[in-house]
Amino acid sequence: MANYNKIGVKEGARVELHDALHLTGAEVSINTLPQGASVPFVHAHRENEEIYGILEGEGFAKIDGENIPLSAGDWLRISPAAKRQFFASEKSAIKYICIQVKENSLGAYTASDAIIG
Repeated sequence: MANYNKIGVKEGARVELHDALHLTGAEVSINTLPQGASVPFVHAHRENEEIYGILEGEGFAKIDGENIPLSAGDWLRISPAAKRQFFASEKSAIKYICIQVKENSLGAYTASDAIIG
């Protein structure tokens, strides 16, 4: 069995990569909201922090009642307990990646986790 998984991603409103890539430590999704649209619910998490990367467009996130403007190139981390909802602007769609990981679970990273050679 190979030590990697590779897939192609088709365009869609939401593409979840957990099952397709057999992820064991994170949930990753690619999301697109059309101009003027929003995620239709407010949500929080029990354990997972979320990291959002804005790939295209603009909009805002409402986090614990505060509107946070977002545009291409922005990155945002949200604690599990924060109540959040995402909105595309009235002028453009917004496309973003969302990475969910268990808060405080990172034991090593980059150079400290690398095995050279």
